[in-house]
Amino acid sequence: MATDKIISLIGMPGSGKSTIGTALAARLDLELVDADGLIEAQEGLSLQEIMDNKGNATFRAVEEQVLTKMPLFPSVISTGGSVVYSEAIMARLSAASTVVYLRAQFDTIEYRVSLAPQRGIAADGEQTLHDLYEERVPLYERYSEIVIDCDDATPDEIVETIAAQLS
Repeated sequence: MATDKIISLIGMPGSGKSTIGTALAARLDLELVDADGLIEAQEGLSLQEIMDNKGNATFRAVEEQVLTKMPLFPSVISTGGSVVYSEAIMARLSAASTVVYLRAQFDTIEYRVSLAPQRGIAADGEQTLHDLYEERVPLYERYSEIVIDCDDATPDEIVETIAAQLS
């Protein structure tokens, strides 16, 4: 169906980018590209280790380098939550792909993130998850072509909603 498409998923940590990305790629018969996985592979460290050892600014520089240089081909790209801070990344993804924002309310994000406390979240100093949410939501809204609410829908329902909007 969408074999010539590139779909980029953006949203907060806990919004479902990895889960939805995997299911959407299978549904559309596309490859899944895990942007965070590419960063970890290049650096030989987990995202949390990169942030702990090298700092958030270095992490964002590596993220920008990886995402502006990675080959683009028909696929579903599951991005990290912080990609919207980079004009260069978002300009590239917006030009080459359909950008889908997986939107969730803060309470949903907070609950899901609490289930995976080891998850690396790019934050400066004392920023809380709520601070990041308030800072990022306007950016996600700015860059998205399609917005999907993910609080109460199942992954299958979300995938079908996205597939319907892409066709």
